[in-house]
Amino acid sequence: MSTVLVNAAGLAAMMMIVWWFWLWTPRKAVNTKAGIIEIRVANGTYSPALIDSPAGQPVTLRVLREDASPCAEYLIVDGLGINEALPIDRRHDIELPAMEPGEYRFHCQMNMYQGVLRVG
Repeated sequence: MSTVLVNAAGLAAMMMIVWWFWLWTPRKAVNTKAGIIEIRVANGTYSPALIDSPAGQPVTLRVLREDASPCAEYLIVDGLGINEALPIDRRHDIELPAMEPGEYRFHCQMNMYQGVLRVG
């Protein structure tokens, strides 16, 4: 009986690993007309982690950091010179300038939390 339980637990763990690394896709957000995109930082992820936005428009990232991990303390946007400290349990607005088409990675200071802002 115990070997059946161990095998079942092992199979469940393998299924979770497959889902996490190969089947999971981030929730996608689209920039609203108001230009405000809400991002939640919790449980080691940005949600949404994939954001579409039109080119040539400024964008406001309204970030709510619920994760107390030191890794979640900063949000960095590559190519834009953005490096913002995020307070815990408070919304923090990050103003992004009008951007050229392309992909802009955003991440924490340790590159463990990651997302992409697609401008097009």
